[in-house]
Amino acid sequence: MEPAEGLPKTQRLYRKKEIGSLFEAGKGFNAYPFRVIVYSHKAGNQDDAMPRILVSVSKKRFHHAVKRNKVKRLVRESWRRNKQNLMCLCRKNNIILDIAFVYTATCILTYEEIASKMCGITKRLEGKIC
Repeated sequence: MEPAEGLPKTQRLYRKKEIGSLFEAGKGFNAYPFRVIVYSHKAGNQDDAMPRILVSVSKKRFHHAVKRNKVKRLVRESWRRNKQNLMCLCRKNNIILDIAFVYTATCILTYEEIASKMCGITKRLEGKIC
């Protein structure tokens, strides 16, 4: 079992097949500055039941990799601090929740702004699970 803090590889989406199924079968909604795509499916066992994330930042909006990486770090950190309730719900209902956060803003928002938006997104996702 992973520690509550941190974002280990088991909580990230990285396989091409899983990412493809997320974008093909997932449902999405907009919550500025994100486009959120969600795909839920049953977990094989209780240990696999958790939310997994993917963070995407467009090269078209941020030409320099330094800026793209900064946005991704801010998003991952705000997710890490707000994921706890969603993890408990996933384990209780034995589902895997694949989530893609596509950053759509044209400027880098502050951590506080991103964290408040992430809090709203996690509450909305909790409502969809229940």
